[in-house]
Amino acid sequence: MINIILEYVLYLAILIALAIPLGIYISKVMDGKKVFCSKILKPCEKGIYRLLHVQETEDMTSKQYIVAVFIFSIIGFVVLVFIQMFQGVLPVNPNHIKGLTLDLAINTAVSFITNTNWQAYSGESQMSYFTQAIGLSVWNFLSAGIGIAVLYALVRGFMRVKAKGIGNFWVDITRVLLYFLIPLALIESVFLVSQGVVQTSKASETVQLLEPVAVDKTGNQIQNATINNDGTVTVENKIIKGATVITKEEVPLGYAASQISIKQLGTNGGGYYGANSAHPFENPTWASNLVEMLSILLIPASLCFAFGRTIKDKGQGRALFAAMFIVLVIALASFTASELYGTTALTQNQQVYTGGNLQSLGNMEGKESRFGLAASDAWSVFTTAASSGSVNAQLDSMTPLGGMIAMLLIQLGEVIFGGVGSGLYGMLAFVILTVFMAGLMVGRTPEFLGKKIEPFEMKWAVLICLSTPIAALIGSGIAVMVPSISSTLTNGGAHGFSEILFAYSSAAGNNGSAFGGLNGNTVFYNISLAIVMAFSRYLAIFGVLAIAGNIAGKKKVAVSAGTLSTKNGLFIFLLIFVILLIGALSFFPALALGPLAEFFG
Repeated sequence: MINIILEYVLYLAILIALAIPLGIYISKVMDGKKVFCSKILKPCEKGIYRLLHVQETEDMTSKQYIVAVFIFSIIGFVVLVFIQMFQGVLPVNPNHIKGLTLDLAINTAVSFITNTNWQAYSGESQMSYFTQAIGLSVWNFLSAGIGIAVLYALVRGFMRVKAKGIGNFWVDITRVLLYFLIPLALIESVFLVSQGVVQTSKASETVQLLEPVAVDKTGNQIQNATINNDGTVTVENKIIKGATVITKEEVPLGYAASQISIKQLGTNGGGYYGANSAHPFENPTWASNLVEMLSILLIPASLCFAFGRTIKDKGQGRALFAAMFIVLVIALASFTASELYGTTALTQNQQVYTGGNLQSLGNMEGKESRFGLAASDAWSVFTTAASSGSVNAQLDSMTPLGGMIAMLLIQLGEVIFGGVGSGLYGMLAFVILTVFMAGLMVGRTPEFLGKKIEPFEMKWAVLICLSTPIAALIGSGIAVMVPSISSTLTNGGAHGFSEILFAYSSAAGNNGSAFGGLNGNTVFYNISLAIVMAFSRYLAIFGVLAIAGNIAGKKKVAVSAGTLSTKNGLFIFLLIFVILLIGALSFFPALALGPLAEFFG
């Protein structure tokens, strides 16, 4: 137990140590200040503006910013659908993979554009190298860039006084991509290649197995099988009819490292392979596991410190970081305790062995033995706290309470660090809601960063905070009423409901992870989940930009003795309370039918 605690302390200490300097760097970049790489990148930046016919100093109103984001996203959606459906005739397809169906192409396109990366497909068998590299990897960068650009539009709204403009979308996304997303991804890609992660244009290769494997008619491995010299397969001297002996294996290759680096850094989460970061070609060593796991929270954490520097009040950034960090630590401790000790139903008669003899201590079902419990649990908490669907263990195999904690982190609105940009602007919506509630309690007009919070901001802040519960609960409610849904579930009862609830919560939170027992590749799931993903992502973006434009036109209010401090311990407690109040209570009835019923059942 002590070793697990020390391991977690090390992870969190490294995260903070990296996030602070990166936050300082991001703040300088987004403010247009000179940084160490400006001599090299500034000419490239100006060249991009000339190509796009954009004036660097030109401001956009909130409406113009919204239009730019939506047009950019719609064009990307159309291009992505086209690439997927016609990948069979497009270049760089050495494995001759055919195009996808329309519903799956729509689902995947919406998924990557909204920074969700929900995957109803297996990348190594259904996506060509061209689709993975030019389609999906590119939008891993762009969707992350949109999130940070929208965040900084909101920040400028608070900073500016009686202004109409909130920045320029094309300038913002150019700086995000050029100065830190691409360089960071390049550095991480090189490191991952050094650890053995695949990065090649070669087609898949067929290799000879060291030992032959026997499978039945459905393709499942036959346990305790004996393969005889004449090719027959027996179990306890009984011949198994219809069994097949496999002596060769196809090894999938491709441009994996370049996609994996940005999937983690951009809190995208989409795996190059179907097994995601549990696959040894995506995550082969303890070092790659550490770097990939920390990458998930690196930029979201650093944006808290960047926010404080940009508004010239570091205490505000530290307060937001503290609120996120406290909830993260509580979730990590609770998740680990559940996985460490299991439940009576799981451990009785040693159905699931949780001892420490010959294995890592705790519930190891669905976890990689090469990573153990601590690294698997930390990754699971990090990836559901951020809007990243990246996994190195099977969430479906977690204990009921462990799975519930992962689900709840998503259902809180993915604001416990959350996605790059989107996590912090979601948290700022909760801040607006908190200061308004505090203002009602003390009987004065609420203020934040010197701007009065009035009904317009409150209405949009409420919609932003409720967008995840609305989309997830309505989507789940409709899904459970569809008769054919039961056939898509591996499990029945409470756990089966949890699989559905997790899927729609993941889509609404733009997370992308799932309980593996759900077969999500059906027309109903593909279309309904795409609607949920688009609704929650763009409603929040629309609301954030509307708030930014309205609040930028206001004057600054002088701080007085009655002004509520938004950077002390009391406010941090109030903020956490409001987040849990809205997130947890909205989902409590659904959680009672799913993981809680499974736990007490």
